[in-house]
Amino acid sequence: MKNLTLIRFTQIAFIEGVSTVILFFIAMPLKYLADWPLGVKYVGWAHGLLFITYLILLISCWFIYKWSFKRLALFFGASLIPFAPFFVERELKKEMKDNSFTNR
Repeated sequence: MKNLTLIRFTQIAFIEGVSTVILFFIAMPLKYLADWPLGVKYVGWAHGLLFITYLILLISCWFIYKWSFKRLALFFGASLIPFAPFFVERELKKEMKDNSFTNR
């Protein structure tokens, strides 16, 4: 069960990153340049759910793996910047491969 939380967080980090890129670089330009606001409505809604899921799993991992507050803050900050969740996902996959995902 312990590793399942980390695996899910890694997956959500990637999907949330994709949703951010789609929202900022596809849906928003379509809203303002093509007068098509539905893209932002639906992509934004999905992104919001993914963002909340990301935060819940981040806090879960913080408790389960006893991550430092610095790491928590870094991964939270990454959720606010386009493309940064991809770095979180890559870092966690590397750590899972090395079995070094605790106490950071």
